[in-house]
Amino acid sequence: MKLWIGNIAPKTTEEELRGLLAKYGGAVEVLAVEQVPGDGSRPAAILEVAATTESLYQIIQRLNGMYWKGRSLTVQSMTR
Repeated sequence: MKLWIGNIAPKTTEEELRGLLAKYGGAVEVLAVEQVPGDGSRPAAILEVAATTESLYQIIQRLNGMYWKGRSLTVQSMTR
């Protein structure tokens, strides 16, 4: 399953994103992190995670709107 995290702080690293999910996502494993290309004004990343639909929903509820590194995050699930 994929998780889109938008409005992250510029220069946020893959390790920081993995740490965010480790802290607030419970036992969810992050399989891959992809930085979303753009003009840099609202950086985003797509995280592929090993999670159930219910776990993903809980992560979204915890993270969406969270103030992290000076930004209010936007978090959504991505369907294939």
